[in-house]
Amino acid sequence: MPARLRWMRLRPQEVALVAITAVWGSTFLLVHWAMEHSGPWFFVGIRFLVAGLISVVIFRRSLRGIRWRDIGAGAAIGVMIHLGYGLQTVGLQTIDSSTSAFITAMYVPLVPFAQWAVFRRRPPMMAFVGAGLAFVGLLLIAGPDALTFTLGPGEFATMISTLPIAAEIILISFFATRVDLGRVTIVQLLTAGVLGILTMPVVGEGVPAFSWVWVGAAIGLGAASCLIQLTINWAQKSVSPTRATIIYAGEPVWAAVVGRIAGERLPVTALIGGGLVVLGILASELKLIRRRNRP
Repeated sequence: MPARLRWMRLRPQEVALVAITAVWGSTFLLVHWAMEHSGPWFFVGIRFLVAGLISVVIFRRSLRGIRWRDIGAGAAIGVMIHLGYGLQTVGLQTIDSSTSAFITAMYVPLVPFAQWAVFRRRPPMMAFVGAGLAFVGLLLIAGPDALTFTLGPGEFATMISTLPIAAEIILISFFATRVDLGRVTIVQLLTAGVLGILTMPVVGEGVPAFSWVWVGAAIGLGAASCLIQLTINWAQKSVSPTRATIIYAGEPVWAAVVGRIAGERLPVTALIGGGLVVLGILASELKLIRRRNRP
């Protein structure tokens, strides 16, 4: 039975994920500046507490009927956000961004198999092809220096962060149709923020000196985080974890675009890598159709 490829149009939910991925990628410079004035866990805590408070203002009416199911789902997702963002930020204190991008890219091919294991449903073949193209593209964006890392504390923390990042995507899809959008967004953001602050004494991190840099970055990124998580929670009700992950792989592409605007020069391999990430997103939208021979 010969097969043909059919193009699938981007749905509004997928367009929304592309848009918030652009917002996500553009926050890299703010995080970089903030780390010069603040510790990682304090900044992650303040960032998500701000995001949580914004979400409380938006969804305050829906809190009246909150259920234990909403609290449990939000807390589970919030723990993954806390670990993923926190460990990645810890790693960026001792390793460069290219190495961090290379290690973090490990979650891209990991999610399709995690989706298969959790939902007992094999993703379409083109989803694996798209994830593979996006992963190779991320390696090219990271550059050859990222391949020569030694397993130090920063590399190890970043490598561990890929697990909660993948788990967050899977958990959001798992709970998406079972919980209230506003309630779960509030709980997960506040959980991530509170855990960030509570982690400080455990790792011996103190409160940084006041600086308008980390204050402004925390407020700006808090608002962005609220928008990002709200959109992800809404979109992944109908977008599979694998397809969402391929779209999220465009984050470093948008970060590179912002860096270019800021005056950074990109090597040719990074431009090719960005093209492969975009190609991976497009490939994941193709559906393999098998034709049946008529008698």
